[in-house]
Amino acid sequence: MTSHLRWTLRTEHTSYTVRLSPQGPWAELDAWGPLGVEHGPCALDRSRRTHFITPADAAPAEYLPHGLRPFTGADLIAGRPGEERGVWWDFEGAEEGEGTLRLAFTDETLGLRTVLGYETVPGTDVILRWTEHTGREELRLERFDSGAVNIPVTEAARLTYLTGQWSQEFQRTQLDLPRGTFTMGSLQGAPGHAYAPWLAVQDGDAQATYGIALEWPGNWHITAEAEPGGSVRVRAGRVPHEGAVLLAPGDTLVTPRLACAFSPDGLDGLSRVWHRYERHLAGDRLHRPRKVLYNSWEATGFDVDAAGQLELAKAAADIGAELFVVDDGWFTGRGDDTGGLGDWYPDPAAFPQGFDRFVDEVHGLGLDFGLWVEPEAVSPGSRLHTEHPDWVYRIDGRPARLIRNQLLLDLGRTDVQDFVIGTLDRLLGTYDISYLKWDMNRPPTERGRPGAGPADRPDLDAEHVHGYLRVLDHLRTTHPRVTVEGCAGGGARVDHATLARTDVVWPSDNTAPLDRLSIQYGFLHAHAPYVMSSWVTDAPGVFDPRPRSLAFRFVNAMCGVLGIGADLRAWTPEKRTEAALWIARYKELREVIHHGEARLLGSPADATCGVQYDAGDRTVVAALGTGRLDGSPLVPGRPDRLRLRALEPTARYRDTATGTTYSGAHLLHYGLPFAWSADHDADLVVLTRQ
Repeated sequence: MTSHLRWTLRTEHTSYTVRLSPQGPWAELDAWGPLGVEHGPCALDRSRRTHFITPADAAPAEYLPHGLRPFTGADLIAGRPGEERGVWWDFEGAEEGEGTLRLAFTDETLGLRTVLGYETVPGTDVILRWTEHTGREELRLERFDSGAVNIPVTEAARLTYLTGQWSQEFQRTQLDLPRGTFTMGSLQGAPGHAYAPWLAVQDGDAQATYGIALEWPGNWHITAEAEPGGSVRVRAGRVPHEGAVLLAPGDTLVTPRLACAFSPDGLDGLSRVWHRYERHLAGDRLHRPRKVLYNSWEATGFDVDAAGQLELAKAAADIGAELFVVDDGWFTGRGDDTGGLGDWYPDPAAFPQGFDRFVDEVHGLGLDFGLWVEPEAVSPGSRLHTEHPDWVYRIDGRPARLIRNQLLLDLGRTDVQDFVIGTLDRLLGTYDISYLKWDMNRPPTERGRPGAGPADRPDLDAEHVHGYLRVLDHLRTTHPRVTVEGCAGGGARVDHATLARTDVVWPSDNTAPLDRLSIQYGFLHAHAPYVMSSWVTDAPGVFDPRPRSLAFRFVNAMCGVLGIGADLRAWTPEKRTEAALWIARYKELREVIHHGEARLLGSPADATCGVQYDAGDRTVVAALGTGRLDGSPLVPGRPDRLRLRALEPTARYRDTATGTTYSGAHLLHYGLPFAWSADHDADLVVLTRQ
C-alpha cells in the first residue's frame, strides 16, 4: 500500500494517492481517479522553478498554513493572540490503518500540532478528510479549513453547484473558471437557501467528475481557485461567526468532515456516488419504509382544530395515506406566527377532548401520527421567553430584530439543549407520535451571549451546531422508532451531518409542479431519492406558472418520498379516486425508487425529462412533459422519446402496463415514446427484464 513517503487510499472503484512533497514539509496530491491511476508520472507535478511565488504557492498541497503558503490561499491561518500570524511546520510522521491515514505536522516554535485525517467509506467511492489542531498554549485560529482538493485541468474548470433562494432552492448552476477565484457559503448559522455545501468540478466537457460536500450545518465556505499552470484548488471549511476561534492550551479543534468523491461518468455518475454514500449514512434506518404522509399545513395553515384535522385525516386515509402530520398551529398561543413558539403544549381550545384523544382517533383511521415542531425558536410573548429571556441570542444595548416574528434560542447553551430534549421527550413520551418534522425558520442575527465573558471567547456557531446534533442524536437513541424530517424554511439545512441523523429532508416550501421539478432535479444531483420529501398540492407555479395535471404532480412527487399537502376536502370524488390509484402504484414501486440506482434523464429545460430507477429486473421511469401541451401540428407528429441508460442491449424489457416489449438496444438508442397532450403530461413506466 505504501512506498517511501507516498500513500494510497483505495475505494471500491477509485484510488487517492498522497505524497510528501520533495520541495518542502507538506503533503500534496499525487493522483486521484479510477483504480490504478497512481501508476505513472504525477499529472499535478509542479517541481520546476517558480517566479514571484514560492514552491508551496504552486504546489497541489493537501493542506498548507499561512507562513509556508503566503500568496495563493492558505488553509490554516493561526498565531498567538496579538502576535504575527503564520505557521512554519515540519513533518512529524504518518499512521496508516485499514482505509485510514493520518499525517502529522508540528510547529515547535508556535506549539501547534496539526493532523490531516483521511478515511475511506466502505462500499462507496467517497474519501473523508478533516484536520485536527492541538495547541500547547493559547492560539488564535482565523481560518481552519477541513482540507484542500486539487484537480488537474487542461482547459477552464467547469464548476457545477446548487444555488437559489427561499422557494427556489437547489437550482443546478454552472460556470467555467479559466482563472481567478470562485467562492460561496453561508453566515446564517445553517447551510442556507442560497447555496448548498456541495461542488462538482470537471475539466471542461470531460466526463471525469470530482465532487466535494462539507458535513456542517452551520456557517461554511467553499472556495475554488483556478491557479497558474493548469489546476484548480478547492478549499472548504466552516467559518467562525466571531471571525476567529481561540484554541485553549491542550485543546484539540477537529474540523468538519469533507467528503470527496470521483466518478468517470459525469455529473450523473457522481450523483450515484453521493446516493450510495447517503445510504451508508442511514445505516439500518435505510430499510425503514418511508410512509406516504399527509401534512395539513397547506389545507389549514394556523387554523388547527380537532374536527378539521380529523376531517382531513379521514380523507387522507381514504386515498391510501399511511401517516397524518399536523403542522404549525397545534400549540397554545399559535393563532398566527406572532406567538406560541417555545410553549409546546397542545391548545386545549383546539382539542377540547384532549390531544391524546385526538391522536387516538387519527390512529383509529389506520394512520400513524406526526407533529411539526420548531425547537430552536421562541416567540417574544411566550411563557418561555418571559421566564428565560437570557436563553435567546442577543447583544446588550442593541435591539433584538424579529424574523418571522420570532427569536432564536441559543442552542449552544447546555440548559437550552436540556430544555429542548425535555420538551421532545415529553411530547414523544405522552403521545403516540411516530414522525417529527423539525423546522427552523429564522437565522441568528444579534448573535451574542451576554454574561459569558469576553465576546471573542465562545465559538457560538460551533456550539449551536453541536447542540443541534446532540438533540438529534438523543432522538435517534432514545426514540429510535420515530421518523425525523429535517426542514429549515424549506431546504436551508441539508448537509451530511443532518442527513446522518434524520430520515428525510424537505427540499423547499415551493410545491408548485414545474418549480418543484427544477428543485428536485438539482437536489438529486447531490442527494438520494429516499431522503427527498415531496408533496402533491394544488399550489400554482411561483416561477413557472404553466398548469400541469394531477398526474404530473404525483409522478413528480413519486420521484422521492411521496406526500400529500392539498386540501382534500375541496377535491372532487374523481380526483380522489385518481389519487388513490397513484398512491397504490407508488407503494408497489417505492422500494425500487428508494433503493435502486437513479439516473437523471434530460433536464427541466427539455420538453421531456425524467428519472430512471433500476433495481434487479425492474426499471421504473418517471417521465414528465415540460413543454407546451396546447394546439396540434398540421401533420401527425411523432412521439417524444426519452433515451434510457445502463440497460443490457441484448435483453428484452416488457412494459407492464401496455405489454409492449423493447430490446435494451432500442431503449438505449431510440428511447421510450411519449405522446404528450393536455390530458397526458406525465407517466410512470415499469419495465421488467425478460
